[in-house]
Amino acid sequence: MSTTTSTPAVFVLVHGAWHGGWCWARVAQRLRALGHQVYTPTQTGVGERKHLLNTDITLNTFVQDIANVLLYEDLQQVILVGHSFGGLAITGVADLMPERIQQLVYLDAFLLESGVTVLDTLPDQIAANLKEAAKALPIPALMPPKPQNLGFTEANDIAFVETRLTPQPLGVYESSLQLQYPIGNGLPCTYVHCVEPVFKAVQGSANWAKKQASWTWEELADSHVAIMTNPDKVSALLHRLVR
Repeated sequence: MSTTTSTPAVFVLVHGAWHGGWCWARVAQRLRALGHQVYTPTQTGVGERKHLLNTDITLNTFVQDIANVLLYEDLQQVILVGHSFGGLAITGVADLMPERIQQLVYLDAFLLESGVTVLDTLPDQIAANLKEAAKALPIPALMPPKPQNLGFTEANDIAFVETRLTPQPLGVYESSLQLQYPIGNGLPCTYVHCVEPVFKAVQGSANWAKKQASWTWEELADSHVAIMTNPDKVSALLHRLVR
């Protein structure tokens, strides 16, 4: 891979549930080496911002977290990438400020229509069990799963991630996006589906994205957590999408 690019881009990389901007470090390092500008914000209440966990955090909070990065850094022509749960935030940002976005990349990400909550997509009993468990904590939140359940297999990666995953605010599962426009808001959209192995939780979203005639479909021969386990492959794909 070339160490520089003649077409540098502005990437804003949005993490998934229980994570923080830290999970993008390996990908960000490689994209910066190619000459790109990269931002890896952490959403309110998780990661290094876990001390801000509170009962008022909703999906709109997560959307505003990312929208404010674009606004206060005065970013234009952004490649907005959402991994896993981060797909919901980038959908919301695209609805608010499409004029600042060049394209959306949904990396094995969740997609929800306006007015639909994450809990709405689950069987009633499972949703009830999750809420009960979350409300057992002083501030309602979903505890992170074992790294192995997310797709990590190497002992070093598991040890690294175990010490960094933080509870995810319950409010982002109980609230919904209130979109003015269809998902993607008419912007160029790419869905990248990780297929070795498939992460079943996002399969419904991937199926929906594949049916969208105006969207670009990509498959990545790696796991749901390739952003950490195979950053070379992920950064190469993102670099190619810009070119």
